[in-house]
Amino acid sequence: MALRYDAGEVLTAMVTPMNANREIDYNKAENLAKYLINNGTEALVVAGTTGESPTLTHEEELELLSTVKRAAANKAKVILGTGSNSTETAVKMTKLAKKEDVDAVLSVVPYYNKPSQRGMIEHFSAVAEASDLPVILYNIPSRTGVNMLPETAAMLAKKYPNIVALKQSSPDMDMISELKLKCPADFAIYSGDDSLTLPMLSLGAHGVISVASHIFGKELKSMIRNFKTGEVMASKNMHKTLFPVFKKLFMAPNPVPVKAALAHLNLIEDYVRRPLVELDEIEKTGLFKVLDDVKEELDG
Repeated sequence: MALRYDAGEVLTAMVTPMNANREIDYNKAENLAKYLINNGTEALVVAGTTGESPTLTHEEELELLSTVKRAAANKAKVILGTGSNSTETAVKMTKLAKKEDVDAVLSVVPYYNKPSQRGMIEHFSAVAEASDLPVILYNIPSRTGVNMLPETAAMLAKKYPNIVALKQSSPDMDMISELKLKCPADFAIYSGDDSLTLPMLSLGAHGVISVASHIFGKELKSMIRNFKTGEVMASKNMHKTLFPVFKKLFMAPNPVPVKAALAHLNLIEDYVRRPLVELDEIEKTGLFKVLDDVKEELDG
């Protein structure tokens, strides 16, 4: 069955490049977006957590969106992170995204205030009713402090045709099975953790909203394609090759390691906004060794 909305199989939760003053470097953002599109990314998620959304102003988010849309030039979808722990703000940003003509929005479970399941239903109902844009729900209990249950996601997916997918960042594979059993067949599940992509594919997930795709986008695309076309051993081997990278990119709070990795490739400068801090030299040495070893293995 066709999906109600197909954003692609490899979506990149894009970092926000910054300069030494920790101001957004829009030129590097444009160049990075083009690089990602040329290296396996089918959709760019702008102003998500990997993009340091907690420290971006709404004005910066809109300028960043405009920059990435220009770079994408209809070669990839552009998805805006419009989630908030305030329903009013999430609705306002979703309406704004509609005016800015984005392809879809990513809306996270409200964080810190820990709503009940009924509160989540009311929150996401308001978001879905704010526009006809495709809405991708985002469940990440480790950051929000609360878990959206499969029943809640299923209820929302059944009620609102424009709630089209879920980004699931949780190692609980039983939840993926429950989601596939309870949600409509045309509702897409995306892995929110690179290391869980292959296990989730085996349970019916469609793809990944990825951090590692900044560095290994083509390889991730190959891993997913091979799995879906029955080349399971090739897919498993790629997962095993990339696994050390998946783990190292979360050796410190995201997006600190991936920004260091991109700077190692001379694609951006290595700066994050406080309260995040850059890796120290020992941490960088360990990260770069893993990156270089994996690249060598892939090239070999």
